[in-house]
Parts: sequence; C-alpha cells; structure tokens
Amino acid sequence: MLIGEFHHNLDNKNRLMMPAKLLENLGEEVIVTRGFEKCLLVYPLEKWESIISKFAELSITKSDTRKFMRILLSSATSCKFDNQNRICIPGILKTYAALEKEVVILGIDDHLEIWSKNAYDEFLDENLEDFAKIAESLYE
Repeated sequence: MLIGEFHHNLDNKNRLMMPAKLLENLGEEVIVTRGFEKCLLVYPLEKWESIISKFAELSITKSDTRKFMRILLSSATSCKFDNQNRICIPGILKTYAALEKEVVILGIDDHLEIWSKNAYDEFLDENLEDFAKIAESLYE
C-alpha cells in the first residue's frame, strides 16, 4: 500500500527523488501521466496494465471515452529509477502540474500523486473544512 505525504524538491534537470518508504511498492519502473486537479499520477507497471486492460470495456464510439483516453494516454511516460531513486519528470508533465522546485508526493493506496506545493496547499485550504462531510457522504 502506498500511503503518506512527502515533501521533496525537483532538481535543475527535473529529477525527483522518491521516498525510500515508497520504493518497495513501486518496482523499478513506473508510469507517470496527467492526473486530476492538475496533479500527476504515478502507477507501478502492474497497476497501470490493469487500468489499460479496462479500456477494452469502453466504447471508442463515445466521445468521453476518446477524450479521457487522449488526455490520460498521450502524456503517459515510462520512467525508470536511476541509482539515486530518482525519476525524470518530462517537461510536458511538469508544465501541466505547474511543478516548480517544491513538490508534494502523496501515497494514494495503489498509486502516487505528485503536486506542486502551492497547488496542494490550495487544495487543502479549499477542502479540509469539508473532510467530515465528505466522509459522511462516502460511508452512508
């Protein structure tokens, strides 16, 4: 299980070190792609393959299916960890998530999210007050 909140910095070559605590659940290679709310999604290969297999159940004739697949898959990038446990964030993804030096890595059970520190702070400011209400609606 991937859990926790980690604050790290992108270096000047767009490399991001992954927390050691998360590495054992990620494998040697991950897929990084656009996420929701302007963050990046990071999937271990095995989980990514199960997501891709579900696309076969979707109808390509539906506009929303095509849009979703285009947005998710066009930016998907395979990233291998270097010997210092870093991955390189491609420029298109760095721009999409407005990543600067400070980033936040979140463990979200079977995947990670990478946020710019500013965007994540804003997300928390907007949503923490509703945390209890959200829990109520999910667990009714």
